[in-house]
Amino acid sequence: MDLVLRGATVADGTGAPLFRADAGVTGGRIAVLHRPGDGRPRPGGRRVLDADGLVLAPGFVDMHAHSDLALLSDPEHFAKAAQGVTLEVIGQDGLSYAPVDDRTLDRVRRTITGWHGDGSDVEFTWHSVGEYLDRLDAGTAVNAAYLVPHGTVRAMVVGWEDRPATAGELRRMRHLVAEGLAQGAVGMSSGLTYSPGRYADDAELTGLCRTVAAYGGYHCPHHRSYGAGALQAYAQMVAVARDSGCALHLAHATLNFPGNAGRAPELLALLDAALADGVDVTLDSYPYLAGCTTLAALLPGWACAGGPEAVLARLRDDGVCERVRYAMEVAGSDGCHGVPVDWDTVEVSGTADPALAGYTGRTVARSAAERGEEPFAVARRLLLADRLGTTVLQHVGHEENVRAIMRHRVHTGGSDGILVGDRPHPRAYGTFPHYLGRYARELGVLSLQECVARLTGRPAARLRLPDRGLVREGYRADLVLFDPGTVAAGATFAEPRRPPVGIPYVLVDGRFVIDGGRRTDALPGRSVRRAGWSGGSGQAAS
Repeated sequence: MDLVLRGATVADGTGAPLFRADAGVTGGRIAVLHRPGDGRPRPGGRRVLDADGLVLAPGFVDMHAHSDLALLSDPEHFAKAAQGVTLEVIGQDGLSYAPVDDRTLDRVRRTITGWHGDGSDVEFTWHSVGEYLDRLDAGTAVNAAYLVPHGTVRAMVVGWEDRPATAGELRRMRHLVAEGLAQGAVGMSSGLTYSPGRYADDAELTGLCRTVAAYGGYHCPHHRSYGAGALQAYAQMVAVARDSGCALHLAHATLNFPGNAGRAPELLALLDAALADGVDVTLDSYPYLAGCTTLAALLPGWACAGGPEAVLARLRDDGVCERVRYAMEVAGSDGCHGVPVDWDTVEVSGTADPALAGYTGRTVARSAAERGEEPFAVARRLLLADRLGTTVLQHVGHEENVRAIMRHRVHTGGSDGILVGDRPHPRAYGTFPHYLGRYARELGVLSLQECVARLTGRPAARLRLPDRGLVREGYRADLVLFDPGTVAAGATFAEPRRPPVGIPYVLVDGRFVIDGGRRTDALPGRSVRRAGWSGGSGQAAS
């Protein structure tokens, strides 16, 4: 054996009771799982690690990650490796960097600077999904799976205009989605409060989802509202899944803003009815109350038509800006989920321009009061000066909703972690230990073994990975050892990049990426491609 993890308490990823075992690892896989009294000799290995007092679990799967450029610019990827994450799903919210042509790439980069940075430290050498995944195969700390981003595909074919796609355009989009899936993507994401994906109608989404279903993938929507129209938006996505026959995974499933306090049971009843009808639906959530997005995302959809330069031109026009202000502060912008913006809840977490860093860590309302200005004037100036690159936290969540949703049987974990900015959301560095330490150990919302299952086995099943997500003989040795008594997120809103505690060992493909609490120089992570895919150098899920 290359390695033996001796005397661990195993949470195997199924939710079954914990048990004691030695795990023998060789060739990147779990070769032996030896329980006391099973009649076999205890395994020995070149390295034997005493795991007494530690829980051995499958590596955590981040079902909603924004590491699309971070994996290339900083492949050591300490933010996720230190949490025990061994696989991320990227290409989220309908906007990412493949497939692209040169014209689309330029606009996409500017549109999602607030999510990923401007990409100046990355050499963009790809156009197709397969070429992007090949770049990941050069080596990273963790594995990554990819969703074809609907908004990027729409930008390539339709552009950034607010109009339905023609029949010919829909055929072209279906071809691009199919091509991405054939090259290894595990499904399609959509961002229905972000331009240009927000301009798609249900017929377009249903047509694209039929293509996704034909390849055995799933649809992961950031749907049209998490606020005033949240329940209707969830129902709309279930209807698209039912009509298309496509599996559905609801991204960062929350019910936010004052009007949705205590309404999680209504959402869960909707999901239970869909499941009873045979709809294949799962969801992910992060264990925090604040959300995170770009400041530009709060703008009304009509103000975002035409792409970034058109948005900036509208913001320079006083007359148009008065309409924007009314939509945001009075009527309730669709960008803010149909709820009038409360600037006291909107905190700047990062700016693309370092000269604007003085706004970071303050709400828009506080910055306005300090300057003797109206909040919208501050927001407008920030958007213009930062060329739409400002990232914000929105403190609009409800603890009772968060707990109720994470208890549901189809729940999985996702960080929705944005890694850029001076004060990013702590979920980027703390989601998985926060689940284990806060919600399992301290609050008892989930048992430890059930919490582990939601972070490992269940997401692996959604991704149709036949040899990941469980501690089982023959499975890949993507593993984490953590101390159940101390594991906790170090990251806070004040210090969002502090590493977690209580996670001393993390293995990817049988190699330590965290050893004794320290990052090694190993880069065993590769792309994990759709079940049935073959070719290239990534890892097929079958």
